[in-house]
Amino acid sequence: MMRRSRVALWSARAWRPRLVFWLGALTVGLVSVAFAKLADGAQQLFGTMTSASGFGTALMLLVPPLGFALCSYLAITFFPNSGGSGIPQAIAARHLETHAERQRLLSLKVGFGKVVLTLAGLLSGASIGREGPTVQVGAAIMMAVGRAGGAAQERALILAGSAAGIAAAFNTPLAGIVFAIEEMGKTYQARTNGLVISAVVVAGLASLALNGNYTYFGGSDAVVGSAGDWLLVGVCGVGGGAVGALFSASALACLKRLRRWTGGARRRIVGAAAVCGLLVAVIGLASGGATFGTGYEQARTAIEGGPLSPLYFAGKFLAGLASMVSGIPGGIFAPSLAVGAGLGSTIGLLVGGSGGLAAMLGMTGYFAGVVQAPMTAFVIIIEMTGSQSNVVPVMLTALLGFGTARLISGAPLYHSLSRDFVAEALRRRRAQEGRA
Repeated sequence: MMRRSRVALWSARAWRPRLVFWLGALTVGLVSVAFAKLADGAQQLFGTMTSASGFGTALMLLVPPLGFALCSYLAITFFPNSGGSGIPQAIAARHLETHAERQRLLSLKVGFGKVVLTLAGLLSGASIGREGPTVQVGAAIMMAVGRAGGAAQERALILAGSAAGIAAAFNTPLAGIVFAIEEMGKTYQARTNGLVISAVVVAGLASLALNGNYTYFGGSDAVVGSAGDWLLVGVCGVGGGAVGALFSASALACLKRLRRWTGGARRRIVGAAAVCGLLVAVIGLASGGATFGTGYEQARTAIEGGPLSPLYFAGKFLAGLASMVSGIPGGIFAPSLAVGAGLGSTIGLLVGGSGGLAAMLGMTGYFAGVVQAPMTAFVIIIEMTGSQSNVVPVMLTALLGFGTARLISGAPLYHSLSRDFVAEALRRRRAQEGRA
């Protein structure tokens, strides 16, 4: 019996799926790193164009609406289901029954379009991030590689690809695992935990080899110690959660009304995207260009104790909302973290205390309010800032943000959006059954 087990363990048949799976995870890591570098380059190029003397202001007003319209047209025409964050598509794919239905959301073609159009959005000044798109791309790669290697558990492959994408995008392996369990899976399945962890490890090693060991937002030495600091925890948790819930509720309401108005008409969809791009341009011009792009630099400045405009968070909030409602490919992770950092920085000015600490707590509360995933929010903030000394305060802030958001808006953003993709798949299935 033991001899047979050993033979089975070391047989080519047993190892082939594992090697194919690890190859897929490695590919996710490499693609994530390349995507990150290209995204940084696109954002810098937009900044260079709009800061040029003479034509900078004109480009700042013209490029976003034109870029948004182009991205919207290309997404509708050539890359259906590539719009928005990408996380709702990955969640929806795990709920669908057939490979054909999942393929419409997570094909390599969709993943390619997601990368290209997200880069185009950043080149147009959109307030979007690459992290959500990396989840959809990672899930698409894992599903394609797994199918080529004969793996049958597509739901597990999607979960593993999503976790690997988050881990490689932020250099946060623990957050990738927690995200897979809390946000993607909503349940912990013992038979898939090994797949998720191994995918995160392989993708993380690829990112580590190319980028080195780093913290996404630098670091902060501030520690919660005084009564005033604990007051910051409460205010940032409740206030951040409330503003985060406002973002989610506003986004869902605007998207619902836009769908009714456009009625699926391509011209109206592209026109609405152009209007959203114009709003982003006006807000960016009013903020001196601070609200364009991911918001990474502003968030890092706040975390490290640097100054931000007290109204930065409001401008970034509106720019992120307009970018999301436009429907162009692009995520909300990085912009949400920037809004939270700006909100926390403003709360710190009003309440008092360390600016860096307030920014970190505001980031936690707001992010937990937007995604309504407190464990993911807490783990990802700790890993991105390297602030292990603030584990308990950050955890409490995440719970307060989550609880406040649930009281204001009971529907989690990503799962609410995923239902639209599931409903569309069901309508398509019924139509095919009716024709048969």
